[in-house]
Amino acid sequence: MITREIESLIKEYSKQFRSLLVVGPRQTGKSTLVKKVFPNKPYVSLENPDERLLAENDPRAFLYRFPKGAILDEVQRTPLLFNYLQEIIDNSDEDGLFILTGSNNLLLQSNISQSLAGRVGVIDLLPLTFQEIEKFGKTDYSLNELIFKGSYPEIYDKNRNPTLWYPAYIRTYVERDVRLIKNIENTLLFTKFLKICAGRVGQQVNVSAISNECGIDVKTVNSWISVLENTYVIKLLQPYYKSFNKRLVKTPKLYFYDTGLVCSLLNIKNTDELSFSHFRGSLVENYLLVELVKKIKNKGASESIYYWRDNNGVEVDILIDYGNKLLPIEIKSAQTFNNDFLSNIKKFNSYSYNNNGWVIYDGKLEFETENGIVVKNWKNATI
Repeated sequence: MITREIESLIKEYSKQFRSLLVVGPRQTGKSTLVKKVFPNKPYVSLENPDERLLAENDPRAFLYRFPKGAILDEVQRTPLLFNYLQEIIDNSDEDGLFILTGSNNLLLQSNISQSLAGRVGVIDLLPLTFQEIEKFGKTDYSLNELIFKGSYPEIYDKNRNPTLWYPAYIRTYVERDVRLIKNIENTLLFTKFLKICAGRVGQQVNVSAISNECGIDVKTVNSWISVLENTYVIKLLQPYYKSFNKRLVKTPKLYFYDTGLVCSLLNIKNTDELSFSHFRGSLVENYLLVELVKKIKNKGASESIYYWRDNNGVEVDILIDYGNKLLPIEIKSAQTFNNDFLSNIKKFNSYSYNNNGWVIYDGKLEFETENGIVVKNWKNATI
């Protein structure tokens, strides 16, 4: 069992809040992680029908079994529990009493805002970072291998075949997680919608185009995008809001939290197919964006990460706002550096009076330009 980067943050939160909620995509290792960090707490999975039935029918009896707290896994399955948890937590002075996990952010946030606001610390657990994947023993993964295999722990811990594992994951997700939020009877249509979104990875969200291609109305597209976002399947990267006297594009861009999932949806069967796929550039961008997001989440920092694009087509792939400074980042899939890689950052810096930036690419040559822009290999692009 590897040590996850976020473990120290979880321990710190458990000392600052009376309860802790760990949320994230299904199969990211939430249960394994909290059981490791809190080995002395009883563990209950609310996916278990017997436990769920007791929690729904007699929540007081369910919770009173745990006077010193417990780990309650997939707690969104029993929303009624939140009201009774509030009473117990309010009558206790102990921090880190109940450790909750869940994979459905919409249902969880709704119940927390009603019952546990101010009483619970929330942590996002995303799939493995590249450095965590290396802990499983192999340290010479190519970027293509990582994109194709994705970042879910079971792929590496159990040496799963991605071409078999991801279709099963998708089927379970659609048939179980999605139906907790929306009563979607036509799961085949929703799966088609999911594949259409995969075909738009790295692009600005065009609701009308998705509506036409999928054969559903715009309202349904927006509703289903919300489902994907709140179950940690997609990430919508918002545009940066300051114009620097430029007219800006205000539409978010669509990415996935795991590129292995995207490869499966796009029917990319191996790394050779990925190498020649016209999606490769977008998938490299997706993978490295999410790596940066994971690093930010694992530190417990606020996620001030955007993209920037004006109406003349000048675009910076990633823009991190540190409050007192901006860091523009361009992501390139090539292994050979080209001076053209610097052009958009230079233009952005001239508009914003910025004087730094990163170019992240697949090559080995690393250096800093006279403009203050640092060229990095993707393995060294850590925040």
